[in-house]
Amino acid sequence: MTTIQQPSTKQDILRHLLKQGESTAQDLAEQLNLKPQGIRRHLNELEAEGLIVHKKIQAGMGRPNYVYELSREGRSQFPDRYDEFAVSLLGTLAETVTKDQMKSILQKQWERKAIEYRDRLGSGSLEERVAKLVELRVSEGYMAECHTVETGGFILTEYNCAIAQIAESFPSVCGHELEMFAIALPDCKVERTHWLVNGEHRCGYLIQLKG
Repeated sequence: MTTIQQPSTKQDILRHLLKQGESTAQDLAEQLNLKPQGIRRHLNELEAEGLIVHKKIQAGMGRPNYVYELSREGRSQFPDRYDEFAVSLLGTLAETVTKDQMKSILQKQWERKAIEYRDRLGSGSLEERVAKLVELRVSEGYMAECHTVETGGFILTEYNCAIAQIAESFPSVCGHELEMFAIALPDCKVERTHWLVNGEHRCGYLIQLKG
């Protein structure tokens, strides 16, 4: 498992960028209650380490703003639960069975996971079950959280992919996540709002009771 080894301020910066997608030095200073010059020093060090990148944003006739975001290497610093053996095993299966059989194997795996989630979530209120689902996802290496929405229900957000290496080799595994949550919460309508696969900086799911 990979974990962040940065000092706490750098870790806070990386976590903020993971959640927000991108941010200026001034915004980071305000969010983390630090002086701008201190933030810029940390940003320069993180960029030198290859963990973040910046781009210029021109606003009017003034000086351009620099907006920072995580690099691919920066994203890889966050917890994950994948390993090379799983990728190798799936690769062997893909070479051994037909495409339909491979699809069926992956489908059954997600169905098994969904049933496990459903059993562990229990029969409490939607708020209790979603909170428990967040706990389960965090324990599996996801940086996950949930928020209520004005229209009712919750938004479940995941800022990293704990199976990133597998998803890169077998993109179809990501497509089953929506179905998995729907099975785990059978009395709910689950809709995908954001998707890392589409180039967004997070995956998001709107969870609402049916009816």
